Amino acid sequence: MVKEKQETESEIINETDTPTELTVEKQGKELIAQTNLSSSNLIKEFEREQLKKQLPEIYVGDTVKVGVKITEGNKERVQPYEGVVIAKRHGGLHQTITVRRIFQGIGVERVFMLHSPQVASLKVERRGKVRRAKLFYLRDRVGKATRVKQRFDR
Repeated sequence: MVKEKQETESEIINETDTPTELTVEKQGKELIAQTNLSSSNLIKEFEREQLKKQLPEIYVGDTVKVGVKITEGNKERVQPYEGVVIAKRHGGLHQTITVRRIFQGIGVERVFMLHSPQVASLKVERRGKVRRAKLFYLRDRVGKATRVKQRFDR
């Protein structure tokens, strides 16, 4: 009984993952396109369409200014958030950066999804010269010790 149930579940999964053929015809022109549309291909294609095209190259240690869309009631405005990139994670559509700044003597960190519609703009103010992939050690530092040297070769 259990083996039969597992076999039928695996058959259902295999049937849904099989590629299907799509035929498209337009009026006047006989344009026929056949593509493989499995579930993973559909997801990859959708994610590729959602990627932003004009993103600057961002490295850990850079000082960036991120324009964040904020909605207040029915109004929408862009608020700048400037700080040092202390971490980069993931890739593709899920790529994030962690930006740290000091606000009224308190360290504040925000994580931004680069391809999110909430990120209106992204500008690199200055390049940082660092030797690590993650700058979490800046959390323990205060004042001038949190400065990152400037890099001029990029």
